[in-house]
Amino acid sequence: MKISHEATLKASSAPAKKRRLHQSLFFQILIAVVAGVLIGHFWPTIGEQLRPLGDGFIRLIKMIIAPLIFLVIVTGIAAVGDVKSVGRVGVKALLYFTGATLFALLFGMVVANIVQPGKGLNIDPSTMSQEALDEKTGGAQPHGASEFLLGVIPESALGAFAENSLLQVLFFSVFFGIAVIVLGQDRCRPLLNIFELVLEIVFKIMSWIMRVAPIGAFGAMAFIIGQYGIETLGTYAKLIAACYAAALIFIGLLFVVAWVMAGVPLWSFIKYTREEFLLALGTASTEAVMPRIMTKLTRAGCSRATTGLVIPTGYSFNLDGAAMYLSIAVLFLAQAFGHDLSLGQQLAALGILLLTSKGMAGVPGSSFLALSATAAALGIFPVAGVALMLGADRLMDSMRVAVNLLGNCVATFVVAKWENQFDRGVMQRAFAGTLTDEDESEFQRQHSPGANVAAGSESTPAPGAVQVAQPVPATGTAR
Repeated sequence: MKISHEATLKASSAPAKKRRLHQSLFFQILIAVVAGVLIGHFWPTIGEQLRPLGDGFIRLIKMIIAPLIFLVIVTGIAAVGDVKSVGRVGVKALLYFTGATLFALLFGMVVANIVQPGKGLNIDPSTMSQEALDEKTGGAQPHGASEFLLGVIPESALGAFAENSLLQVLFFSVFFGIAVIVLGQDRCRPLLNIFELVLEIVFKIMSWIMRVAPIGAFGAMAFIIGQYGIETLGTYAKLIAACYAAALIFIGLLFVVAWVMAGVPLWSFIKYTREEFLLALGTASTEAVMPRIMTKLTRAGCSRATTGLVIPTGYSFNLDGAAMYLSIAVLFLAQAFGHDLSLGQQLAALGILLLTSKGMAGVPGSSFLALSATAAALGIFPVAGVALMLGADRLMDSMRVAVNLLGNCVATFVVAKWENQFDRGVMQRAFAGTLTDEDESEFQRQHSPGANVAAGSESTPAPGAVQVAQPVPATGTAR
């Protein structure tokens, strides 16, 4: 049985016609970001008042993230039809995340040791205010490793959706998908058909939300510049330069990883997802583009199951940009207070950051909580000294967002390649703008139960398998 959306299939059977520049979502968001910067700089009071526009757009996106993750993961796991394969994807993803985070932390420390951004500041610890730090973090305390792991398990499945806890939704979704495999697709086919229809509805809602993306990007950027000001760049010039230089080098390394380990030309992928990356930069949030980036990765040859597992997990476990920033910030603070950390102290800080950097996505003031936990554990500079980062933290958002998002996309390609759930031919057609829904449906069919999962191989679907043509959100932009 094949579920399809005839209107979508007809509309996408041929490459999309090239639209005028003003109709491009990329162009609209770019203009909105530039306008936001100008409003925030010249009329900062007005810029600060535009914050609800950005916050409202982020809320609209968050409204559909939890059901999207659930539907994508359940239908994706059901399509794979193999519990062992799902387990392998999860284990390989976590191994990749751990390695990538450790490297990002080490790389950040190397950069901070070379540049020494805090050297010569000679900050007096007594001038630091704990109240300012508490206001930023809401008085929350850093969580331990055991508390974090227990937090992944929802006390209530409905509560996980209500609180929009992505890791808890992911945890429940994996169990639900595995249960579908165990019970058998023949028995669960009516439910899967409903899930596919609901998934189409969610994608349609997402397409409507994306129409107001430029307004959200405008409001968010105007608020950031209006509240913090471009002048702050001068105060933290050396620190900001070190972070952004490290980010550029790290992105260059991601280019190598993507090509060597998965055969993916990352520059072509960035052009393919330029709207998503610009929107993430404009709103300073990777969550704002999670639904769209999952759709783009699936259309670029990654199986739905791999994408559904890797991306949501990576949003908590694979924050490469945040990890780099934290390691640079720790050494910056130590140098600012006149301390030269020994190799042993830096390795101790590395171990602490490896734990505290996990689960930072979507947690208010999470970077300050991680830095506070590290400062308390090292005992070298006062915890209140973390308040020194208040002026620079928001200016690092673009760096963190770009590296975090790109790192998770590369992780998806790599894990999908490891699991033979990646089709390079489909990717090339997607990048070239010639991919049709029939192409994608055929790729998903080859990764259905009983199929030969080797990319590009001829296969026959197993009896009772459900083939799905995944709906594509109509954004009004040329691919």
